[in-house]
Amino acid sequence: MKVFNVIGAGLVVAGACTAAVVLSGSAGESPPVPSTCPERWGGEVGGWVPTAADIDGAEESLVPDSPVTALICAYPGDNSRPGGERLAGSRTLTDQQTAAMARDLAYLPVTTADLGGPCTAVGGPMTNYLIRFAYPDGRALWVGSAEEVNHCVRTTNGTAGTRSYAGPAITTAYKEGAWRPASPDDPCLGPGDRRGQHESMVPGRPGRLTVCRDATYRRPPYRKRHGRDVARALAETLNSLDTVPSQNACQASGTDHERDIRLIFDYPEGPAAAVTISIGCVPAIDNGLLQADLNDQVRDQILHLAPP
Repeated sequence: MKVFNVIGAGLVVAGACTAAVVLSGSAGESPPVPSTCPERWGGEVGGWVPTAADIDGAEESLVPDSPVTALICAYPGDNSRPGGERLAGSRTLTDQQTAAMARDLAYLPVTTADLGGPCTAVGGPMTNYLIRFAYPDGRALWVGSAEEVNHCVRTTNGTAGTRSYAGPAITTAYKEGAWRPASPDDPCLGPGDRRGQHESMVPGRPGRLTVCRDATYRRPPYRKRHGRDVARALAETLNSLDTVPSQNACQASGTDHERDIRLIFDYPEGPAAAVTISIGCVPAIDNGLLQADLNDQVRDQILHLAPP
């Protein structure tokens, strides 16, 4: 069994804490969710919120619309004994940092379906997070996530969830009060998580394509760039295939020893979308939420675009 997981890179947990902060709704209104951090974490590793707010768009986006304040609550612990961690502190972001955090989380691909899949099981410290996004009209919603050594975290707003890993960026925001997701120098090593990947192998209209031989291959050239027309033609081909929900795993088959290929589709705005091609596996095509089989025609098209 060959297992792969498309997840971003991270920062080390660090922990200067501030006292818990109370957020209130607009005058005369009661906020729809608690306005302070819960004293204890109520789930295991990520994937828990104290209540799911009734906000339009919560099924399609982790953070819909435009919140104005974000309260980050931290619950450090150990992943070998998850659940019930005590609140260690909180941080409230400014309007500008809240807007940046909400925008980036809203771009992550989400689904209301079960987010199963394989995980490694390395023991170590972890920090669960709750983020309370408050809106100008008094509405609010929680987002639950974690930073954890295996990067195998479900992030949820109580309605929709994602396996895209945001833990390091949340830790930085909690520690420093600034939302600064780390971008790798090499585009082939980026997370490649974009909203819409639960519906299409390549969502929207990409503007550029980078074809990468597996990211551990360092002898140049191991990546090759293509323009908009090539990117959109390949996206159309991939989106024409029959798909099934991804299990983030594939079964090795045959004797094809071609190295894995990663397709990075860039857009004029927002994050890239990545598709992994494991040529010696079934199903061979995976974007993290959808999988599809690789036929000879599509295989030849991809190999023609790949570096030698």
